[in-house]
Amino acid sequence: MATIEECRSALEKLSDSMRRAEGDVAAAAALDRSVSCRITDLDVTFTGRMTGGGIVVHDTLQGPPKDKAQIRLTMTGDDLLALVDGELNFAKAWGSGRVKLEAGLRDLFQLRKLL
Repeated sequence: MATIEECRSALEKLSDSMRRAEGDVAAAAALDRSVSCRITDLDVTFTGRMTGGGIVVHDTLQGPPKDKAQIRLTMTGDDLLALVDGELNFAKAWGSGRVKLEAGLRDLFQLRKLL
């Protein structure tokens, strides 16, 4: 089972990848939105902001987030690590319910370029 530190590191790695992106992916990463990533097996939520082409994690909270972020991810810690390492396909994980992504319709259309 992934640790909180490993999950936070995976989010930082994801952010670094987003910042190095080009073309349509870079345009999608340029959104300025509040973000939460709920790790169900650790009962923890990372909250922050998608800004400057990456993700800035501000807080790590026990349990579900108090406020509803504009972009919300929910998954296990192991799935987060596998997604960031390229071992798990996001579309398949989302389609099977292993990963949940919630956002406004306009944001979902932009985010699909990242996937």
